[in-house]
Amino acid sequence: MEPETRTLSAAVREHLRQLCLHEFPCGTGSWNKSRFLPQTSRAWRELIPRQEKALSPGEETVEDLLGLVRSAHSPWALVEGSSAEDLFLKELAIQNPLMLKDSFFYTYFRSLRVVDKDVSLVDKELLKFVKLEELVLSANQIKEIDTTNLPPTLKVLELYGNKITSMECLCHHPPPRLQHLGLGHNNLLGHLESLHVTSDHWPNLVSLDLSFNNLMDLHSMVAGLQTLQHLRLLLLQGNPLALVPHYRGFTIDSLARLCVLDDITVASSEKHLFRGLSHSEDLLAPEAQILVTVGNLRGVLDSSVLDPEPGPQGPFITYNYYVTYDFVEDEEGEGSQYSGVLAEIIKPPSSLEQLGEDILEEIIEDIEESSESGLASLSELGEMEESIVSGASEPLPQSIGSAEELAKLRPLLDPRLCPSPGTVLFSTVPKPWSDVIPCNYELQHTLKDLVPLKAFLLSGTTVTVVEEKILSWPVEQPPSSDSPLAAKKGKGEKDKKEKEKDKKNKKGKDKADKGEKEPPKAQKGSKKQKELPKEMHQDPPILRVLGSSPVVLEALLAGESFVSTVCNFGVIRTLEADRLTLNRDAKKNKKGKKAALEVKSKTKMPAAPVFESDYQPEPLTVEIQIQLIQWRSTEEALRGLVI
Repeated sequence: MEPETRTLSAAVREHLRQLCLHEFPCGTGSWNKSRFLPQTSRAWRELIPRQEKALSPGEETVEDLLGLVRSAHSPWALVEGSSAEDLFLKELAIQNPLMLKDSFFYTYFRSLRVVDKDVSLVDKELLKFVKLEELVLSANQIKEIDTTNLPPTLKVLELYGNKITSMECLCHHPPPRLQHLGLGHNNLLGHLESLHVTSDHWPNLVSLDLSFNNLMDLHSMVAGLQTLQHLRLLLLQGNPLALVPHYRGFTIDSLARLCVLDDITVASSEKHLFRGLSHSEDLLAPEAQILVTVGNLRGVLDSSVLDPEPGPQGPFITYNYYVTYDFVEDEEGEGSQYSGVLAEIIKPPSSLEQLGEDILEEIIEDIEESSESGLASLSELGEMEESIVSGASEPLPQSIGSAEELAKLRPLLDPRLCPSPGTVLFSTVPKPWSDVIPCNYELQHTLKDLVPLKAFLLSGTTVTVVEEKILSWPVEQPPSSDSPLAAKKGKGEKDKKEKEKDKKNKKGKDKADKGEKEPPKAQKGSKKQKELPKEMHQDPPILRVLGSSPVVLEALLAGESFVSTVCNFGVIRTLEADRLTLNRDAKKNKKGKKAALEVKSKTKMPAAPVFESDYQPEPLTVEIQIQLIQWRSTEEALRGLVI
């Protein structure tokens, strides 16, 4: 069902009705009847000037009535946000209510503001406002405007926050005297919009606001704006075309008469810095460059101190930590270039998926076969989830007593480790634990598809800290020579060994004849030889999210060159774990107590024993900066083109 069409004239009438211009304390009534009696009822003696008599008990003075309108505490005061015109009409309705007729309204108004009134149609009733110079129709539902219904006297037209997709509808019969046109926060899209900003349609335009639309082609847009000889103020920020590095410099050098660009004054020094950049138009690619930097990671819990010492058969556990963030995927294939960074996280191996499906099928069968078994404990469920995610072959509970418990097993991967649709997940290099983990990560993203980039900056990115736990197991050694397998293998190689033995004996005799000494053989069991490191088999990593936080990037669209923040995920360290870490580090250091004191001061951990009230652990934080590359001079632009 289509929404009801609401005309501009209907919205104006409704607004005037809500002002209550004909009700107390405005208009005429018992509160001012002596001042507005009909002329025919007055005798000639009443027209002679004389001293004013006291008002009847039911009437109010003009000053008292005006006070009821002007006082903020009065029930008849205007609502907050009312315009100056509304206050003027209320006071006029008290002082001279007989003037408030339709002819007065049509000739009085020079400015008309109808904001957020769900107006979708500008009808021809607007032409009755013969002196109208300013029309503000922001935050409505307007998709198109018939410019033949706009008064020719109009100088300012604001249509912010509507649903206009093209300026073409405004170019048929535009107001010839228009000096300011505001079309920000609409949905202007397409390369043809540059044809609608020329002097053929707007010969007297001084100010143009096209901010926060979806305009993409900077060069064609600037070519159209060059025909506007009177243009002095321009806003294009928030459009995809403003994300390219040469946006500001190219625009300033191309529009020599421009005084203000995106609410920033264009200084003569800035014009000098960008001089000649517009002549390199063919070399300037329409692509954005964004630099992501990840600094230090602090406040990480050292999980290794909570694990038991491994036995001779393992498992040997190692922990690494890294930071992930999602970024928009470019159609040109940036995602395929870097998708291998977290391929194991985003797409688990098919074996793990099959394992999870098999486990769930077995659980479902068990539920159907037996309903007598009790609920599994929470610890068992936690182990089960962890084993499914990591692919470990740990024993699983054989029964689940309800569908609620079954639902807990379904997520095979933490959703925070998966990128949102249309984005790619990027990661820093996994590093072992330390009190301060330096990520030292820096990556420049180059994107040619600018419209999805704008949508991504509006939604922001998500930064996640991940703990990677890897279990390693010693690989079983090949069977000894006494085993049947070795015996079978030995039969095939017996002849080769005998031949090699004969050759060695022959060489030994030759050396003896020549007087050479044969090197002494190492005696078995005389000295213990160093054991070679055993080959280890690693299980798939077990991933755990330590913290996740959104990062707002909308400031990059609003003109800021970078967003720098420290993501704070709260405290995850515990007093027990910090004590164990302190003791472990003190034992490893050969200098004893002195080294232990140095470790305490470095890690800011309390010495044991310590009261819990004195314990103040550092929160889990990570430093991140996202910079939109913008060239600051022609020289910098040309240098960037060479690189």
